[in-house]
Amino acid sequence: MTDLSRRAFLTGAAGLGLTAAAAPARAQALPAIPPGSRFAAIAVDVGPLYARGLGPYADFVRSSLSAELQRAFADRIGPGPRLVVRITGITLNPFVGGGSSSRRGWGGGGGTDSDYLEGEALLVGPRGEILARHPQLSATPASMGGAWYDPASEQKRTAFLAYHYAAWLRRQI
Repeated sequence: MTDLSRRAFLTGAAGLGLTAAAAPARAQALPAIPPGSRFAAIAVDVGPLYARGLGPYADFVRSSLSAELQRAFADRIGPGPRLVVRITGITLNPFVGGGSSSRRGWGGGGGTDSDYLEGEALLVGPRGEILARHPQLSATPASMGGAWYDPASEQKRTAFLAYHYAAWLRRQI
């Protein structure tokens, strides 16, 4: 994330959760993806991240999540529709380790120490029609990227979010 300052990233990421609220009503009525489905291919769509101006970071999210999805669903690749995972939001907590700690007299902070990756898995037919969907929100501790002062912390946190998202998606579908 060298081309993108932390402040610009956090500003762009703050509004990503709004994208899911704007999803068309038709998509909400789709059936769930049947458990044990097989997929002809797996792809990751980060278009909503690009729309927020997170180009280089969106590429990193796509790369990380694609690798994790390929690993998670390796035994389920075969004849069938495509699985497209559309990422609609990502939030990295700006401060790791803040939380609320009563032993230092801070208590009642109300803050969160979690990172979030939000999206939906879509089962896409041969003509591009969406056959089924599975919305998902993954939350992980922000501390999963190691020390906050590590220059690679945000990339590690994003990579862990991708791993977590793919692992839970595997369990759900």
